Amino acid sequence: MRIGQVVESRDGGSGKPLEGIRILAAEQMQALPYATQLMAHLGADVVKVENPSTGDSARGSRPTVADVDGRDVGATYLRNNLSKRSIAIDLKSAEGKELFKRLVPRFDVVAENFKPGTLERLGIGYETLSALHPPLIFVSVSGFGNLSPSPYTEWPAYAPIVEAMAGLYEAARRSPEEAPRIGVAGSLGDIGSSLFATVGVLAALRYRDRTGEGQYVDVSMFDSMVAIADMVPFMWSMGVRGNVLSRKRGATGIVDSFAAKDGYFILEVVREHQFERMARVIGHPEWADDPEFHGRDQWAEKLESVIRPAIEAWAADKAKLECARALCAAGVAAGPSNAPDDVIADPHVRSHDMLIEVPRPDGGADLLVVGNPIKMSKMSEGPVKRWPTLGEHTNEVLRDELHLTDRELADLRQRSVI
Repeated sequence: MRIGQVVESRDGGSGKPLEGIRILAAEQMQALPYATQLMAHLGADVVKVENPSTGDSARGSRPTVADVDGRDVGATYLRNNLSKRSIAIDLKSAEGKELFKRLVPRFDVVAENFKPGTLERLGIGYETLSALHPPLIFVSVSGFGNLSPSPYTEWPAYAPIVEAMAGLYEAARRSPEEAPRIGVAGSLGDIGSSLFATVGVLAALRYRDRTGEGQYVDVSMFDSMVAIADMVPFMWSMGVRGNVLSRKRGATGIVDSFAAKDGYFILEVVREHQFERMARVIGHPEWADDPEFHGRDQWAEKLESVIRPAIEAWAADKAKLECARALCAAGVAAGPSNAPDDVIADPHVRSHDMLIEVPRPDGGADLLVVGNPIKMSKMSEGPVKRWPTLGEHTNEVLRDELHLTDRELADLRQRSVI
């Protein structure tokens, strides 16, 4: 899908589920901006509030491209702010805070992901804003939450920090000697938190539909990662100790990577009938009747000495995708371990419009931003708009929402309020 393209709905529906919902987002980096971008894909009008001097701190990430306004803009910003409008207001100034408060009643949701207490210190926290606009839904994403006490409240948090604290890194270590590997799955801490924030906003909107009441939706990145790492504490409570996500799964079966001629494929065999099917595919049907392979403990014992050499001998002259297809055809779960170019070329990714092609303002190859994974039969995809330049929509929003005149806007700009 390209910027501005529309993919029609399958069942002839029109409109989008969040059409008419308006979000005022005082946000930065990724943990919340990914959520508001997803809600923009679903039809919400997202107005992003940025610092007039620096903008969202994500604009300073690396690598960068030169934007149409001549400013360098960083990768984290580029991939989290499609289809939004940007207004630049100095929220530390008295007049800037007043403009923000005047805007709030025009919106359904205020979204923020600053360090806990920041908006309260500025005088624009939940209690103040909900008094101005009782139906308001206020969503916060922070490292350790706002509504419940935490010994870590004052700690700064980025995705790798909360991923580590939730146990993901220790659980994935393959040996006691191996140091934890950072970043198990991209920005899991940010995107996972964003998904929970989106669910929370949708639930709060549904609650407001029934009761007319707004509320505070609080999402902790640490909580989000504990939820996503659910196997780690659960398996511990079942008596499993050690590296529960490591390659040697013991009694749970075979879940591992295997070499093919062009890379690796992943195989999961956790039931006896799956083992029999796998054995037939790789040319060892006799394993099905061999007592030495009857059970998951035996598979673990023989993985490196017998099973891996047999699988990799079978796969040696095959591409990783070919291996996965052969196994899946037999009812065994498998898939290629894809490099970026594999993902970009994948026919599923293309047919599902999961990469949005955004022309680079500096004339280079198109940037690829992830699309909307939520497919609905009566909702069309797109049109998706490029990210906004800093303060691109300040005049438009303040003129339309607060009826400020050109003279008032010019005065505010001259005094660096906007």
